[in-house]
Amino acid sequence: MSKTTKKTSGLSTDKNWWRQAAIYQIYPRSFADSNGDGIGDIKGITSRIPYLKSLSIDAVWLSPFYPSALADGGYDVDDYRDVDPKLGTLADFDEMLAGLHAEGIRVFVDIVPNHSSNLHEWFKEALAAKPGSKARNRYIFRDGKGANGELPPSDWVSHFAPSSWTHESTFGGKNNQWFLHWFAPEQPDFNWENREVQKDFLKTLKFWSDRGVDGFRIDVAHGLAKDLSEPFRSMPVHEGLEQRGNKGKGIWGDRNEVFAIYKEWRKLFNQYDPPRVAVAEAFVHPERLPLYASTKTLGQCFDFRFIETPFEANTYRIATQEAIELAKKNKSSCTWTLSNHDQIRHATKMGLNPAVNRRDWMLSNGTSHPLDMQSGTQNALAATLYILGLPGSTYMYQGEELGLHEVSDIPEKDIQDPQYLRNLKVDKGRDGCRVPLPWTATGSSFGFGSGGAHLPQPKWFADYAVEVEEKDSLSPLAIYRKALKIRKDLQTKEEIKWHKTKDVSVLHYSRPNGWHCITNFRAQSYPMPKGEILVTSSPLVGGQIPAGTTVWFKKK
Repeated sequence: MSKTTKKTSGLSTDKNWWRQAAIYQIYPRSFADSNGDGIGDIKGITSRIPYLKSLSIDAVWLSPFYPSALADGGYDVDDYRDVDPKLGTLADFDEMLAGLHAEGIRVFVDIVPNHSSNLHEWFKEALAAKPGSKARNRYIFRDGKGANGELPPSDWVSHFAPSSWTHESTFGGKNNQWFLHWFAPEQPDFNWENREVQKDFLKTLKFWSDRGVDGFRIDVAHGLAKDLSEPFRSMPVHEGLEQRGNKGKGIWGDRNEVFAIYKEWRKLFNQYDPPRVAVAEAFVHPERLPLYASTKTLGQCFDFRFIETPFEANTYRIATQEAIELAKKNKSSCTWTLSNHDQIRHATKMGLNPAVNRRDWMLSNGTSHPLDMQSGTQNALAATLYILGLPGSTYMYQGEELGLHEVSDIPEKDIQDPQYLRNLKVDKGRDGCRVPLPWTATGSSFGFGSGGAHLPQPKWFADYAVEVEEKDSLSPLAIYRKALKIRKDLQTKEEIKWHKTKDVSVLHYSRPNGWHCITNFRAQSYPMPKGEILVTSSPLVGGQIPAGTTVWFKKK
């Protein structure tokens, strides 16, 4: 393998470009539809490169675009080295990649290593093979309990269904065994103790790296290694964070064996110039995050603390300081994020009373508790400027730059998310943040495409359309564009200094090059310090910073 790859003039040669990058997540099926079939596609992304450039982002992260039956929004992968025909071709991908690179925008792709689709050629081969065969050993098949093997091998619980075991007869298997799946039955888990599985994913990572992909987001990075020793330990409830304080010795979350896999991946990544970047999606205890973000493993790991941190000064300061200290442990950089494709949009979260049970709110289609959309948008913008000012990488989700809220009233007949359909309908699922974007104020799909949208868009999307916000200098889009543009010049050493304020609801920090960030969380108003104002998340009132407002400024 060559130490170098072809150079594109638009890209920086800085090997540390990722440390303080702004990365924009694209959910391809809901971004832009080029052929009018109601599904976003690769050519749709290419057509919107000028828009992406206008955001002054450093990279995009593409959620899965691989061939898939969409049992879980594309995270059930049929083929890891191809493009779903509904979304385009590899040639379309190469064209998009070249176009983004020409504008100085790098590309992350999503890698889904914990499981494949049940339609993957390996799983189809496994179903046709005998117990104990090479084909079956790529996955996790076991005999069942009971007189005739009619009961699951253990009491393990899936994230998307009551049991993490499904009988192979569900998909046509005839050998009376059960297979393991952490998520939907259509997502059988790989056996990562199998060297063939390990080598095949190295092949996949090399395939995309050789094409010019700059980085990888690793789905369920903490889940690959599992304790498969028998008799199986008991796990009658889903293994969440509360079960993971196990120092790397849990059942199937955050086991120490997983790091040997990532050390081998890092050796592959480092053979490229610049080295390929990776960020782990790992829901683990904070003290374990540095193990995934080590220079010997993936290099960076999502820190999701701000997704659930209440919009309050004290909690934000604690979360900020803890994250910075963790990043220093392994010479990685912080990862700040408020939204993604698995979460209720943060403008909505911040427009609800913090005491509201968001699950109940979603199940009631947003009618059980009033949502203050204006307050939510204002607080969301203030939170965004707060994290954009911090040292480290910021990961943003498509549509948040428009101030979009969650679509809570999707009819049950239109819901696609297995989190709702398979998990006893205990919450509304994630479709509400995956509704296709509004580009225009009119049209059958607000400019998403000529043939409608695969999820229903609400009428109020018209007010949040790109063409509407581009005409408003105070719109969320205008604020994002301004902040992201000047952020490139403001980022410097990965340090902050806290400054005392006269109100416990106000935080003020500065960066080494002399620029400052001040956020009024809940104080009625706060006097603006002297200095040159660079950008505000909402207008000042009589020289005062209103509640729910962040200001960037330079001291004179």
